Amino acid sequence: MRYPLLSALILISVSIGTPSLLTACGSSQAESGKEKPRPAVPVVVAPVVQKTLPIQIRSTGVVEAYSTVAVKSRIGGQLIEVGFRDGQDVKQGDLLFRIDPRPLEAQLQQAIAAQARNQAQLQQAIANQVRAETTIAQAKANKDRDAAQLQFADFQRKSYDSLYAEGAISRTQAEQFRTNASVSQANVNASGSAIDTTVAAAESTKADIAAAQANLAAGEALIDNAKVQLSYTEIYSPVDGRVSSLKVNQGNLVKADADAPLVTIVQVKPIYVTFTVPEKSLAQVKQYQKRSKLKVQAFVSNDKKPVEGELTFIDSVVDATTGTVQLKATFANLDDRIAPGQRVDVILKLTEEQNALSIPTQAIQTGQKGQFVYVVKADNTVEIRQIKVANAVGNESAIASGLEVGEKVVVDGQFALSPNAKVEIKEAQNQNSEKKDKPEKGDQQEKKDKK
Repeated sequence: MRYPLLSALILISVSIGTPSLLTACGSSQAESGKEKPRPAVPVVVAPVVQKTLPIQIRSTGVVEAYSTVAVKSRIGGQLIEVGFRDGQDVKQGDLLFRIDPRPLEAQLQQAIAAQARNQAQLQQAIANQVRAETTIAQAKANKDRDAAQLQFADFQRKSYDSLYAEGAISRTQAEQFRTNASVSQANVNASGSAIDTTVAAAESTKADIAAAQANLAAGEALIDNAKVQLSYTEIYSPVDGRVSSLKVNQGNLVKADADAPLVTIVQVKPIYVTFTVPEKSLAQVKQYQKRSKLKVQAFVSNDKKPVEGELTFIDSVVDATTGTVQLKATFANLDDRIAPGQRVDVILKLTEEQNALSIPTQAIQTGQKGQFVYVVKADNTVEIRQIKVANAVGNESAIASGLEVGEKVVVDGQFALSPNAKVEIKEAQNQNSEKKDKPEKGDQQEKKDKK
């Protein structure tokens, strides 16, 4: 070695300085290993309250007309009057159209005249029957007279036959009485034939009466039909509703039962709203419907006030493609707030749950073990609480278990939380905005001073 003393000094310096360097490094590592306190997480909370919550099913629906009537003419003719304007509301029984009645009025008069003739024929047949019955009575009287004469002539014949046998009278005289008896017998036979003839004539008059009565009935039917056809010249509205645009103008010829209707009437008072619910809710809906009528609310866009109605129809078939069941509610619609084809939000109210524990729905989170909320404890730290939700109504949820009245749950800021995390409670934005909207007392006084 050329410089042994210098090398020894360097070695001593290095060995002396090494512990000091290690000590400084260890102190720095110890200071960095200490945990710094985490800052409080700002959150919005809401209390658990006890209130009455309705049990509802929400859906969307389509408004449908209560009925749609296509008005057609039952007869052909010229349209001479139209009693409405396009799009007008009409009442049941209002005159819509009038068709020229003159051809049908003429047919009615012809039918009435033919009926008068039928009536005269019936009267004639009845008179003939009366005359025939009189002739029968006369023929019977004649027969009775001839029978009496025959009895007397037969008595004389027998008497004179006895006298002739004793030789008291001549043969000529006896033959005369025999002839008288034969003539009387012939008269009796003729009277019987006359009775038969008059009876046959009477039976004929009965047939004439029956035919005349049939003609009379047929004539009455023709008159009724002519009146009905005449009534078709005036067409009245069968329902309350709103008419469409007119398809045929006044003065045109219309056909009986044409393919195209003259006008269409849509009944909108009352009116239907058709909507669907999941098939799992079907049993619940039927259960509550048995207890009482179920109220239904329909909300139109940009209108906060609902239209009130009630459930009137539950379909018996489940749609296999969507897993839903179709329901229908009826609304009075007296104020014309909904119209056919309109889409609405629907709330079906099943019942009300009394004294339900309620929290905002946005406070509820879903984890591996199910639904839970963050509950703020007295020391402003949070804990995870598993809950069971009984029902959700809009932005509120009814809690079946897991919470108590007065506890506070986090409704905003959950994603930055962990168990036992420190929180700083802040007001909701809507509350802050409300405060901003309200002027301070000093500002109000300042405005008054300026005025």
